[in-house]
Amino acid sequence: MKICVIGGGTGSFTALKGLKKYTNDITAIVSMFDNGGSTGILRDELGILPPGDARRCLLALADETEDNIFRKLFLYRFKNSVQNHSFGNLFLAALTEITGGESEAIKTASKILRIKGKVVPVSLNNSNLCVKLENGETIKGETLIDIPRHDGNLKIVNAWLEPEAKANQEAIKEILKADKIIIGPGDLFSSIIPNFLAKGIPEAIQQSKAKKIYICNLMTKHGETTNFTAADHLKEIIKYSTKPDAIICNSMQPEENLLKKYAKEKKYPVKIDEKEIQKLGVNIITKEVACAKDFVRHDSDKLAKTILNT
Repeated sequence: MKICVIGGGTGSFTALKGLKKYTNDITAIVSMFDNGGSTGILRDELGILPPGDARRCLLALADETEDNIFRKLFLYRFKNSVQNHSFGNLFLAALTEITGGESEAIKTASKILRIKGKVVPVSLNNSNLCVKLENGETIKGETLIDIPRHDGNLKIVNAWLEPEAKANQEAIKEILKADKIIIGPGDLFSSIIPNFLAKGIPEAIQQSKAKKIYICNLMTKHGETTNFTAADHLKEIIKYSTKPDAIICNSMQPEENLLKKYAKEKKYPVKIDEKEIQKLGVNIITKEVACAKDFVRHDSDKLAKTILNT
């Protein structure tokens, strides 16, 4: 079975880490529009596409045996003179200059890390994510959306790339060949939707005969999905791509003391409004796919098994 995971950030990392235990035929389609942190600095100073999300996907799919020193290096974050840079980001930046492009850099890193499957940039164009809020205000740059400086209660009503970006043809081919397309989990507007804004990606998803599955987020995110239910998330996925065949929602309720910590950041469990989801014509799969000890996160193994059985 060929599985294609579309997203970015820690959400894709979790899904890929679980899936690689059960199949080698995995493709991670990854957003390339980040502009914050180490990634943003490298993007500005070297003029390369941001390597951060690609690095996370490479790590998720990498061979985890003890002798794989390169995986440990990719996890390393410098201190002092190159503070805040990760070795993985710098390594991918160097490979980009040596090989002449981001795609070749990722392919070379894939061999070095002995990954299962492949990592494919959704686009090779240098673009910025932009959104319009319900009050008419425009926010430009992924990092300003991810960590909002605006009124986080305002709803995002539109998203686009500036300048426009074309889909990487390799990404389109992988989507069309897939048996299952997994969307998410991950930040809705800063990690998932940017993939759909690359020209040609929504059409490829619609044309693909693959079963399309959306992994709903566990918690809302202030400034992106304030007060969003599962159906609200789903409506945005449909708006920017296509209607999935199924949505996977978590049934486990985190403990109250943990929820209080998240509430301080204005993050709350995503309500599963089954009737609204049914109105959208999407099959609901409700399973215990989360772990909630110090953080509320998807459990990579439980999530992978649910994906494979859906």
